[in-house]
Amino acid sequence: MDKVVDTAAEAVADVPDGASLAVGGFGLSGVPNALITALHERGTTGLSVVSNNCGALGTGLAVLLAARRVARVTASYIGANKEFERQYLAGDLEVELIPQGTLAERLRAGGCGIPAFYTPAGVGTQVAEGGLPWRYDGRGGVAVASPPKEVREFDGVPYVLEHGIRTDFALVRAARGDRHGNLVFAKASRNFNPLAAMAGRVTVAEVEELVEPGAIDPDAVHLPGIFVRRVVPLSPAEAADKRVEKRTVSA
Repeated sequence: MDKVVDTAAEAVADVPDGASLAVGGFGLSGVPNALITALHERGTTGLSVVSNNCGALGTGLAVLLAARRVARVTASYIGANKEFERQYLAGDLEVELIPQGTLAERLRAGGCGIPAFYTPAGVGTQVAEGGLPWRYDGRGGVAVASPPKEVREFDGVPYVLEHGIRTDFALVRAARGDRHGNLVFAKASRNFNPLAAMAGRVTVAEVEELVEPGAIDPDAVHLPGIFVRRVVPLSPAEAADKRVEKRTVSA
């Protein structure tokens, strides 16, 4: 039951080229930077990434993206990541943009063994009708477009069919975790980390504070250890390294 692995490098040593990854984080909050850095140092490439975004300010998934280790991204938005935008528009990267709530539910559904579900989000748009540019040809044209999705009416209201997401691995970051893999997430980092963890067939969690089993009240557990295969304790310096994307100050 002891799932602790000494180093991030050891924890991701079996992630092969071409693997699919669900990666937690919301903006710069709750991003598994140590695990991502370990993947970068290992040289893993051709990755298909499912995450809320693809990193920013040269951190998180932006490290893998800049090194051209990512082949496909399933995300909610591009945000302020200029390299993400450049590779997408140049045709170097395939990108599937999904409404944020739908992405969250697709990850949750995959983790719960639900193959698909109907949602009103996207009905009457290219999300349902198809034609969203997944890959550009580098000359302003679309090389690969999204296919149309099934739309069905329930009680006179149209809904679009969305498929659950399962990935080979998941990388997440938690504020606290025990040796059995039970995790607690802090504030905004709880948005996508639990869902990404559920979607991965092999889930690896880096934790800011490692505690012994029983130290976390069962009612406080955000993600039970059944979803987690490996736990990596962060050093105090790694745990304290938290970037701020935008600072707002008053005069």
